Amino acid sequence: MKENYYLAVDIGASGGRHLLGHLEDGRMVLEEVYRFSNGMTESKGSLVWDTKRLFDEIIKGMKKCKEIGKIPVSIGVDTWGVDFVLLDESDNILGDAVGYRDRRTTGMDEAVYRVISEEKLYARTGIQKAIYNTIFQLMSLKVSEPDLLKRAGSLLMIPDYFHFLLSGVKTNEYTEATTSGLLNPSTHKWDMNLIEALGYPKGIFGEIKMPGTILGGLLPSVREMVGYDCQVILPCSHDTASAVLAMPSEDDKALYISSGTWSLMGVLLDKPNCSPESMEADITNEGGYGGKTTYLANIMGLWMIQSVRNELAPDLSYDELCKKAAMEEIKSLVDCQDSVFLAPASMAEAVKEYCYQTGQDVPDTVYELAAVIYNSLADCYGKKLKLIEKVTGRKYEKINIIGGGSNAGYLNELTAKATGCTVVAGPSEATATGNILAQMIRMGEFEDFTKAKECILRSFEVKEFKP
Repeated sequence: MKENYYLAVDIGASGGRHLLGHLEDGRMVLEEVYRFSNGMTESKGSLVWDTKRLFDEIIKGMKKCKEIGKIPVSIGVDTWGVDFVLLDESDNILGDAVGYRDRRTTGMDEAVYRVISEEKLYARTGIQKAIYNTIFQLMSLKVSEPDLLKRAGSLLMIPDYFHFLLSGVKTNEYTEATTSGLLNPSTHKWDMNLIEALGYPKGIFGEIKMPGTILGGLLPSVREMVGYDCQVILPCSHDTASAVLAMPSEDDKALYISSGTWSLMGVLLDKPNCSPESMEADITNEGGYGGKTTYLANIMGLWMIQSVRNELAPDLSYDELCKKAAMEEIKSLVDCQDSVFLAPASMAEAVKEYCYQTGQDVPDTVYELAAVIYNSLADCYGKKLKLIEKVTGRKYEKINIIGGGSNAGYLNELTAKATGCTVVAGPSEATATGNILAQMIRMGEFEDFTKAKECILRSFEVKEFKP
């Protein structure tokens, strides 16, 4: 029997991967076929994404599938949220794809709040304030580059743009669109009254499509480059939503932490919570598979560890760094939510300075710095758990840690102790798994959603950590 292969293109802030998935004896089998680097580059004083190079890398990975004789029946792309491109009426890209760590949004929150208060905005969209949200990025364009907005024919979030380049179909995928801060979380449609009030052109916002939508086959030009045709299927194109789809458990007593560059801690809800209490707790309502709400708190995450390691010991493996950090005795903690850690010139110096300014022991070595960050992340998880329990009125007994951070055994141990919850770690390739799962469900590989989730439980090893 011919095996059906499904291709997930999973692009993160520091790199991207092509993973093929297929079913074998009732289990999902993943195979990485291509990997490439990513990162923001400076252009004209801004931090931008090189979308042309990224699409070239997508094509290279697709060619690799042909080379190894495993041609996918479908492909889906997932990335981070909030960032976008503008296209003119001829579908040419306007300006640069500016990244979320760029400082162009400084002060743009005040400009938005002159139109609608922060409280009313949260009540309408359910999205926590983050200065890099699309709503603030667009305000920066309106203030500094209004001509770009006037010339724009469409706005596509980053994965939407890649799906367009593959299929020729322009659409806005639901889970990614929710990160913009411009969507009505109940209707799953753009809040056009809000968009109009802010002075953004309504015509650039396209139809919202749900995960599982088939956009069609590859464009002829793409088919010629890669040597085959396949269906382009929208996964949960926001990487967090794809990762949550791969969560082993969905019972109402389990939380998740999608642990990677960012740590996203939350629960799945059937409908959004846009209450003042939810806003005060700084919890956001993003889109999930099947129209559900991934109700979560954004925490700085392993970005801090990645930055310190790249700065001080780039040849050191994360596994070794984690193990050595566990042997350190330093007890200092930093606030992982503090904006000083968003994009410092030196993460190591930022952590040291925070400890110094707060009268704590200042870490010296890379291992002490890592210990401070790991302990601080676990402490933050414990505090966020209490907030989530307070707002939802539920007591949680288990945390599913999914994504690359699930391999950090020391952090998992600390998290169990800080939260008092049993930690279930895995799968580590959660985002790609969720991406592929959405494609498989759409192509009829499972009888129903329950069978699809059972497949995840059979397919990947998980580890438990007790408090």
